[in-house]
Amino acid sequence: MTITNLTELSISDLLRGDLQLASPPTIYFELKKVTDDPTKTLVDAGKVIEQDPGLTARLLKIVNSAFFGFPAQISTISHAITLIGLKELENLVLATLVIDKFSAMPSGLLSMRDFWSMSLRCALNAKELCNYHSDFEASDTIFVCGLLHDIGRLVFYRRIPALAREIGLQYAASEKDEVQIEQNLLGFDHFETGAELAKLWNLPILIETTIRHHIDPGQAGQFSHESNIVKLAHQLSQRKIFDPDDFIIDSKFTVFSIADLETITQKANSQFDEIFSFFYPGQ
Repeated sequence: MTITNLTELSISDLLRGDLQLASPPTIYFELKKVTDDPTKTLVDAGKVIEQDPGLTARLLKIVNSAFFGFPAQISTISHAITLIGLKELENLVLATLVIDKFSAMPSGLLSMRDFWSMSLRCALNAKELCNYHSDFEASDTIFVCGLLHDIGRLVFYRRIPALAREIGLQYAASEKDEVQIEQNLLGFDHFETGAELAKLWNLPILIETTIRHHIDPGQAGQFSHESNIVKLAHQLSQRKIFDPDDFIIDSKFTVFSIADLETITQKANSQFDEIFSFFYPGQ
């Protein structure tokens, strides 16, 4: 069911009454419960994932890909956990399940392949930005922050498709900022909506905050560093030609030259095709 009446429309209206949105990715939380329990072992964590053979196979493909670059083949989830850690595995599970959850949208409104392609490029850029400079402390969750930063847009297309289309048309036809158009029409934007979805699902506060403050990373408090990384990663994923004037970010990020940014995106792009086929198979 979609919403067509704009009278007093709120974010909670969009997230209410839709089981697809209201229900969090179950296996992720089963896994998190195990990893947070000191009495549980890596074997217990592996058993949770192995309940889903399809998910298991995809995770093993990702772990054996250029994304991690391990020299030897990894054949079991428990072995994967010992190499990449439980937190990294949680993040891969979350990323895979969320993509699956939003794999189908109303025909003709939005290309899910294009959406997840751009989101994955952002995620890979965010990861490479953290890895590139020794002054930057990489967060285990930064990849997922990049992947999910635009998730509120999918809520719009699922719940208010006509309005989402109108926002897209206005944005394409004018020089107005997309968030400004959303605020004018709805009173809120897709970043606020995505953050509320993350909150509803009880995702890590880092993910919620980097989504909520994507436009204003400096307001993200203790997570302003990660929010700036995701914003810059998003900007990089939008461009093939780099101009210093395109990147308006926190001053600490001036450690990156244009040559650095080109190197980072080239490395992320070199991983993209293989990784995308595993996160978004057969679509």
